[in-house]
Order: sequence, then structure tokens, then C-alpha cells
Amino acid sequence: MEPPTIIDLGLFAIVLTVLLGPFLVPKIEHNLEAFLFIMGVSAVTLSGFETPENLARLYGESVPHVGWNMHLITEAVEEPVIKGIVPAVLVAGLLFYYGRDYVQKGIDTLLKAIPLKVLVFVMVIILGLSASLITAIIAALLLVELINAMPMDRKTRVNVAIIACFSIGLGAVLTPVGEPLSTIAITKLQGDPYNASFFFLFNTLAIYVIPGCIAMGLLGMVFTGKAAEVKKKVASASEETLKDVVIRAGKVYLFVMALLLLGSGMKIIIDKYILSIPPQIIYWVNMISAILDNATLTAAEVSPMMGPEQLQAVLMGLLISGGMLIPGNIPNIISAQKLSITSKEWARLGIPLGLILMAVYFVWVFYIPFYYEFHF
Repeated sequence: MEPPTIIDLGLFAIVLTVLLGPFLVPKIEHNLEAFLFIMGVSAVTLSGFETPENLARLYGESVPHVGWNMHLITEAVEEPVIKGIVPAVLVAGLLFYYGRDYVQKGIDTLLKAIPLKVLVFVMVIILGLSASLITAIIAALLLVELINAMPMDRKTRVNVAIIACFSIGLGAVLTPVGEPLSTIAITKLQGDPYNASFFFLFNTLAIYVIPGCIAMGLLGMVFTGKAAEVKKKVASASEETLKDVVIRAGKVYLFVMALLLLGSGMKIIIDKYILSIPPQIIYWVNMISAILDNATLTAAEVSPMMGPEQLQAVLMGLLISGGMLIPGNIPNIISAQKLSITSKEWARLGIPLGLILMAVYFVWVFYIPFYYEFHF
């Protein structure tokens, strides 16, 4: 392998800045979407300075678009709307804004018959598994409304939200409706030899995903048990207004655009340093999904030439690590915004939980001689 170029080093520096910036600089923490957008713009700009000679050595004759171009600009502007992400956030936000009293009454009624920790257990599992049908975004918006209506102290709310986002991130992959990662994976695998259809990812990954969602439900019960004695609902940090609903949609728009630009800008180092390594290593390298768009990584890494074990390893690594930090996926950022969760608070549970899950699934996927496909 050739030594890193100046461009490579600059892109690695951007990755390091994205990883550490929110923890070290309070202003970045409070303006995360704008920060990620600036980093995305910087990555695309820097990649555009790569020399034609280096690109030719890396890609041969089929050199892709690198740096700024009209296709990328159009995609960055339109993608958050065309994929339905921002409209879903805005419409669901309005529905929850006007229906919050009904949600509160429903939760109060359920709590008269069901213990709080049992309700959390059911909520985490159902939101995780249903995310593949209602989308991860709607599942996350439901999550924060339900959590806000439950009698929990702030620490418990934060922990339950993080655990539930791991569940949503896992469950959303089961159909191409759930999230962009699954849509891209199905698109790339729809030809031979997999001929992937609507339920391909369910058939391939459900054996890992469903137990993961159930485990997150059980973990949610453990963390909720500490707050089960709370008698009075803790008030939200602030009463949400219509302006807040619109602002949140705008922040999600900027967030999705930022991740798309970051992924595009990092294409050179993904193609140069990641795609050639063995699946056992790429599984761990995919922890960069904690700060980069996992849909972009899926587009770069997934190939019909992969065997089932390789495919499972790549996708599970991306899915799990996406829960480790706030930028890892859209449900994280929606929950963090709505519940005022800081990057340090998220990382305090997200990183160790993500590492434990990564280790468990690594052994399961690579070293336990067990493979099963559902056939739906």
C-alpha cells in the first residue's frame, strides 16, 4: 500500500475533529449540526484537491466524481426531502405537538395496569422491530414522546433513550423501508447471486437483530428499575412550541446534508484503506459509522461478491456502531435534540454498550458455527 498523501492526512484529521470536537468544545456541542455541515464541506473541498495521478492509481480508468460537482450539490440539497426524512420529522412533530395530551393520558392509563419497567421493556422492543415498517425516524419521534410522558428522572430518560436507539437502529434494517442503509443494501444485492427482494435483509439478519432488540428491552428494564419509585412525572426541560418543531426539522435537514457531504468527502480514504481489508477487521473498522453516514459506508462496502458471513459482518458492524455516538444515525440526533442529551452523556453509555455488543456479535458472526436464514 502506498503511503498516505497530504489529502489522506487532511481527511483523517477531519475524522478526528468530528470524533473529538463535540467532547472538547462546548460551542460545537450546542451547534452539532452546523459543525458537521462545516466538516462535510471541508471534506468535500479537500478531496477535490487530490491529483489526477493519485486518483488514476486508485481507480484506474473509471475515476468517480471527487470533490464538488453539480450532482453532489443537487443530491445534498434534495436528499433530505426526497427520501422523506425531513417531511416525516415535520409532520410527525406537528402530530405529536397537537396530540401530546392524548399520549400522556394513554401512558397514565397504562401505568395503572402495567409496571413502568415492563412498559419500557415492551416499548423498546416494539419500537425497534416496528422501525423497519414505520421508519427509524417515526420510531425515534414516538420514543421521545413516550419517554417524556413517563415518570422518570432525567438520568433514566437519557439511558432508556440511548438503549432504545440501539434497538431502533438494529430493527430498522429488516426492510428497505426502515432506513437508507437497508434501501441501499437491497439495491446493491438485487442481482445475482442474492436476487435480494423486500424481505432479503429480514431473512438474512433477523436471527441477529431480533435477539438484539429483545436484549435492549431487558437492559431498558434494568435501567428503569432504578427510577420505578418516582411518583411524579419530571417536567421536560422546556415546553415545546411550534417554532421548536420547525427548527428541529431544519436541524435534521442540515444533519442529513452534513452526513452525505462527509461520506462523499471521505470516499477516497474509504476506497483506499477500508475495502481491501478482511471482513474480521472491517467489522471493527466500521465503528467509524458512529460519526459517518452508514448509508454511504454501505454503498462503498456491500457487494454481491460477498459471502453471507461477510455480508452479515459488514452490516452488523455498521448497525451496532451507529448507536455509539449522537452523529451515528438520525434517531440518535432526534432523541438527543428533543431530550437535550449532550455528547458526553450519550458517550457515557453509548460507547461501552456499543463495544460490548460489537464483541458479542463478532464472536457470534465469525466463530459460532451457526447460520440460519428465515424465509418470509
